[in-house]
Amino acid sequence: MCGINGIISNTYKDHGLLKSELSKMNQLIFHRGPDEDGFYIDASESSSVAMAMRRLSIIDLSTGKQPMYTDNNQIGIVFNGEIYNYRILKKQLENSGVTFKTTSDTEVILKLYEQKGVAAFKELDGMFAFSIHDKTENKVFITRDFFGEKPLYYTKTKTDFVYGSELKSIINYLSHKPQICKKGLNLYFRLTYIPAPYSIYEDVFKLESNHYIEFDLSQDSFSIQEIEKQKSIEKLNISFEDAKKKVREEVMKSVETRSIADVSLGTFLSGGVDSSVVTHCLAEISNEKIETFSIGFEKQVYDETDKSQVVAKLVNSNHHEFIVKESDFKNNIDDILLNFDEPFADSSALPTYLVSKLASDYVKVALTGDGGDEVFGGYNKYYMGKLNNRYTSLVPRNAHKHILKYSSKLLKTKDDNRGKRFSLNRLLNAFNYDGNQYWNIISLAFTDNEKSQLIKSDCLIEDTFFELKSKYNQQNPKSLTDFRMVDKNVSLEGDMLVKVDRTSMLCSLECRAPFLNKAIWDLTNSLPENYLMKGWNKKYILKEAFADKFEPGFLDKSKQGFGVPVGDWLKSSLKSELLSYIEPKLIESQNLFNIDDISTLVNNHLSSKEDNSMRVWCFYTFQKWYLNTYSII
Repeated sequence: MCGINGIISNTYKDHGLLKSELSKMNQLIFHRGPDEDGFYIDASESSSVAMAMRRLSIIDLSTGKQPMYTDNNQIGIVFNGEIYNYRILKKQLENSGVTFKTTSDTEVILKLYEQKGVAAFKELDGMFAFSIHDKTENKVFITRDFFGEKPLYYTKTKTDFVYGSELKSIINYLSHKPQICKKGLNLYFRLTYIPAPYSIYEDVFKLESNHYIEFDLSQDSFSIQEIEKQKSIEKLNISFEDAKKKVREEVMKSVETRSIADVSLGTFLSGGVDSSVVTHCLAEISNEKIETFSIGFEKQVYDETDKSQVVAKLVNSNHHEFIVKESDFKNNIDDILLNFDEPFADSSALPTYLVSKLASDYVKVALTGDGGDEVFGGYNKYYMGKLNNRYTSLVPRNAHKHILKYSSKLLKTKDDNRGKRFSLNRLLNAFNYDGNQYWNIISLAFTDNEKSQLIKSDCLIEDTFFELKSKYNQQNPKSLTDFRMVDKNVSLEGDMLVKVDRTSMLCSLECRAPFLNKAIWDLTNSLPENYLMKGWNKKYILKEAFADKFEPGFLDKSKQGFGVPVGDWLKSSLKSELLSYIEPKLIESQNLFNIDDISTLVNNHLSSKEDNSMRVWCFYTFQKWYLNTYSII
């Protein structure tokens, strides 16, 4: 686990200059790999390739130093991540006559590529971003994993192709800061984050999950290729009992492979289905008591530590718990939010950082339940997607308009309390007669109509999701499989995994997600949808597969999620800062927002006239990024 950086130039560059530039880029991501660094530099008359990494040592502590080279020194690699099936792959390679100098997964990637070329990438089960310079092909290959657990940004200038694990390294290398990207801006104010391939900067991109860049040094050009082509989903003819056994087997196997480490590890335990299952599996295969970590809140509606305590007691773990107070964020909020390098408004990043910080005092690796909702169908929004078809078939469009007119007043909330009125209001506003209902459901901040009032017309993009719909062939997602596919490519990659990667790596902690396993994803896609969601019972097959491990009914208890009361904080400790962000001179100088509309939005929230928690938090985090990152030269 670490971070990588790279520079590919279409001219000769001095070795010392390249190493100096890479060192600066590396220093900015020191937190991702405080144990050691490594540099690869190869320069010719026509081109230069420079690759670097920072390492957090997890596997093969003594001989896993990077970069690594093939025996003939014609191929070199720098690697960020973990390959969970590397032992199996290594055995296969050894059986074909390949020899190894180390016990690291990095060398397995290198030798597998040497034998199979880019076809090797689809055989890797893991989370990764790596770059390979192949002198025999005169090419550089830059690769990102199937789910997008590890980040990779890139940009192309007239002379250089620059890439790295975090935006800060790239932006710092460039001679001037790029303009704000309109697509990125519009996506952010719909979703609260920016999914691949976009970033907040014009012409700076995220490599999409399950893709690789092929950079041809002789042509000074690159193309982007999919690693594993999306398969047509064939449903299995399998009984529920057999499917349940298969799910249990695959989850146990995944937890086991993701527990391979030469350092201590534990689990994040929220008490929900996913983290409870992962924790129980790890406790079963461990020879000693495991470490578990939970976060709770002073505000009772957000606190669910009672559930995590039940599981910790059940598995007899060394349990560590931290109750979050508003004051706990005062010294950390800037460090947390600004480390994303672009606007990011998922407020659960705040407690994720704190639980990571807590865990990093005891372990170097933590298993999480991330991905369980996407893989097994666990979100409430999947109900909402299913309800849309029924609702629109029964309620005429004009009648719905009248319902919205009255419901917006009747269901209006005045404080940050995500109760039934909040959920019902969100559901009614998401219903759509043109096939956009699920895209509306995943829009946690502004609707397109609201966004058009917030953002000035010359920065506005009317159909925010047009390109994403086309890219993923999801113009009108209707089924549970469709919803899950949108989430895998958009919400999971752009939000959930970004949150966990940046906050945990800021604490030099590696997080692993057993549910994010291609074998499990393929299995659940092949099952009948009612195995995943039976009526209104979410994650049905996962809960049934592990029901005997918990007290009756425990896995069916409702779960709040990992939210925090930012709406309250914006009215208290963050109020003065928020008010400074709507100063007319600032808004005018930015030339992005409509002054009257943004002032009304913020002031209505501060006066408790209406609860605008998500939208005001989205604006607040954008302004914090703008003033502390973008406008600083």
